[in-house]
Amino acid sequence: MQPASEYPRPPSQRAPGTPASDPGRQGRATGFLFLLATLVSMAALAATYYFFVRTTTGQFIDESALVEAVEIHGAAGKAANKLLDWLPALSLLLATVVVLFVTVMRRRWAAAGIAVAACVGANVATQVLKDIVPVRPYRGIETLELNSLPSGHTTLAASAAAAVFLMASPRWRPLAGFLGGSFAVATGLSTLINQWHRPADVVAAFLVVAVFMLPAGWLIIRTGPRWNVWDGYGRHWASSRLWLTLPLLAGLAAAAVAAFALLGAAAVQGQNNSSTHYFWAGTSLIVMAGYFATVAGVWLFGHAARRRSAPRR
Repeated sequence: MQPASEYPRPPSQRAPGTPASDPGRQGRATGFLFLLATLVSMAALAATYYFFVRTTTGQFIDESALVEAVEIHGAAGKAANKLLDWLPALSLLLATVVVLFVTVMRRRWAAAGIAVAACVGANVATQVLKDIVPVRPYRGIETLELNSLPSGHTTLAASAAAAVFLMASPRWRPLAGFLGGSFAVATGLSTLINQWHRPADVVAAFLVVAVFMLPAGWLIIRTGPRWNVWDGYGRHWASSRLWLTLPLLAGLAAAAVAAFALLGAAAVQGQNNSSTHYFWAGTSLIVMAGYFATVAGVWLFGHAARRRSAPRR
């Protein structure tokens, strides 16, 4: 009789170099990351409201950015105004076409229902927050007391882009995230240029969308494990790391611009010289929030998607 150690072993089902993993443990770890990201988004939303609405410094920065937007309204304002006019129809059209196409062609009915429900929930929550959040208290800053946080236009654009992102296959999500994030950032900047919203209103809209779309994304991954698989970054042009690098660099550049603008604003404070330092700081805040959220979302969903157990043939 042969010793047990000499019996031939069945071939491994894993790709060479792939470590063994416990699916249950990996699922729990992924669920914890999604929960943590959702809680962080909720805390950031509360902090954004408190600082920019309830404090003198926050009100001053936010209102100054809105007032200084008049200085560069010109041609940029006309283009931004056209975008805002077309935004509701454009967002709904793009999201509907993509979601319906993917749903019918790939039969992802559960994912479509979850994504649409989250999209609707984010937009309803935005309108509810506008009604229940108290008006801006007077903190020595002359400002409209009417509550404008969060931005409805930005919520609509960001939630539509997020719904497309959730419905996309993992290998397409890096590209979908970059394009959708850019669309949401452009919308937020347009609302500031046209003096429809302050920078904090736009940032709050991004966070509202995150609060709804993160749990929805976790549910989609849990209910669709068979199609939430990919080969990792770089195996397809739409999953290139370029789509992570571009928003990361844009966010870092915006952070540098924001720091420079705030330092410039502090240097001329108390003088009668006209400036647009706070406007550029506000636009940078929008770019930072939108693109850093994009990077975090693409990374999180890439981490959550299963790797293929064997190389594609």
